[in-house]
Amino acid sequence: MTNDVIDNDIWNYSTVKLPKAPPVKIGDLHGVLPFDGVRNPGSRSATSHTVWLTYKTPANSWKPKVGICESAAEAAVALEALMSPDTNDIRFQPHTVEFQLDGKRRRYTHDLLVVSKSGHRRLVFVRNEESLSKPKTWREIAAIGKATPPEAANDMIVVSAGDYSRQRRDNLFRMHRLLQESDHEADTLVLSTARNLKTLWQMKDLFPHVPLAQDRVFRACLRLIARKELIANLDNVILETTRVEVAA
Repeated sequence: MTNDVIDNDIWNYSTVKLPKAPPVKIGDLHGVLPFDGVRNPGSRSATSHTVWLTYKTPANSWKPKVGICESAAEAAVALEALMSPDTNDIRFQPHTVEFQLDGKRRRYTHDLLVVSKSGHRRLVFVRNEESLSKPKTWREIAAIGKATPPEAANDMIVVSAGDYSRQRRDNLFRMHRLLQESDHEADTLVLSTARNLKTLWQMKDLFPHVPLAQDRVFRACLRLIARKELIANLDNVILETTRVEVAA
């Protein structure tokens, strides 16, 4: 009889259960404000998709700051809010509350806090469609809302991750990145051309009429879509053949 050891991947094809890893911590970054959430969700995981990003807001004098999200959908919601001209600030993992559900004491940390330029403070609860289809989730949401003190926010909204398709998330990530660039000349020329081009149907129809390199025109189109000055279907990956029109 032998005592050969058989590797896990030979006899067990399920995902190997690994011990929970501690949250990843980033040291000081020159010129970048640190993550200031009350909870660091940046643990390594084989099942969840944690997103780390830098972002700028008027509240931070447009200095880059670290944000951490527990899912790509949560990050997409944050990026969409960041691209709104009405947003003054966004906080990630801003507040933890304790509540009771089904006789058990629980803790929950809010996903996002969006602060508008008017001072309105809105907490955002992001959850996948399957979870939102369960009555227990809505009981949890109600308990969290009741446990959240009035000074934490003016209101709270629930967002379904299903509203953010893979294509929409990819488009939002690209548009947010390109908004960090400044090319006023390209943006102005492309928008002016789009307004006057009667044959505009697809983005590529602009290329022969704008006296700029094609890549500058493409990037300008994405910025204009992000600002809602051009309209496109964000649930399709934005390409040269994307149907675009000028916002009314």
